[in-house]
Amino acid sequence: MAESRILTFTDKKKLEEQLEQLNEEKKRVAEEIQIARGFGDLSENAEYDAAKAKEAEVYGNIARIEAELRTATFVDDSVADTSTVSLGTVVRVLDMEYNEEDEYTMVGFTEADPAKLFISNESPIGIALCDTDGKGTGARVGQIVEANTPGGIIRLKVLSIRKR
Repeated sequence: MAESRILTFTDKKKLEEQLEQLNEEKKRVAEEIQIARGFGDLSENAEYDAAKAKEAEVYGNIARIEAELRTATFVDDSVADTSTVSLGTVVRVLDMEYNEEDEYTMVGFTEADPAKLFISNESPIGIALCDTDGKGTGARVGQIVEANTPGGIIRLKVLSIRKR
């Protein structure tokens, strides 16, 4: 069974767009299979094997996205509450070790882009900021959280929270 995620409506739209593209790809792959069948003996037909592998990949991706859409909980990040860190908020933090400030935009997984500091609530820093008690309660201004990142534990102090 697919794991339930908390996603934004932006995530939902992106997943629906991906699903639409995959359904178009499914039609193209079916045509490729038909053409490859015409090349003769299927046991030695590289084009047919490649098309069938592509078909399996497309169908797998469709199933994954459909399960994601079916099981996810969607939140409207445009009405985010700024009393705590949550999806749709921008949080300014102080890295306690390096005494440097960063500003993270909390987004769903389809929008995540660490280079732009758009972080998912499923990332190590996102988990630390959005789920301080294991029940989905986000950090508040002044609170210090610890994020268990691949590079080690980092301590962040929440300086401000605002809407995206």
